[in-house]
Amino acid sequence: MKIAIGNDHAGTEYKLAIVGFLKSKEINVVNYGTNGTDSVDYPDFVHPVANDVAQGNVDYGIVVCGSGNGANMTINKHQLIRGALCWTKEITALARAHNDANILSLPARFIALPQALEMVDTFLNTSFEGGRHERRIEKIPYS
Repeated sequence: MKIAIGNDHAGTEYKLAIVGFLKSKEINVVNYGTNGTDSVDYPDFVHPVANDVAQGNVDYGIVVCGSGNGANMTINKHQLIRGALCWTKEITALARAHNDANILSLPARFIALPQALEMVDTFLNTSFEGGRHERRIEKIPYS
């Protein structure tokens, strides 16, 4: 499995922990995020994640910013992206199972780090259910 990850300054600590978590599971990581805490613009670091997912260069993506909203809005401007802003493992599981989300957006300022890692694990280990959900996904237009 291969995951692209991107973050802004608010998500650096979480991104570094997530990268370590993924590598411990022998998952390849493409890191587009900043490794510092100086203020940066999240679109610069999450557009490449969305591009990699949309082009099939990676299996999934993870983006992290303070609220998760800006990063999620940015990635969802890309064709073939179904980004999900999640704040619990239950919402994360539903985003995969019902919405076939291919990028997880995390709000670093509103969830604890252990919770974020649990959500990443849930995201990667939950399959899309298909069925009636497939029909709904097909109705999402791509510009």
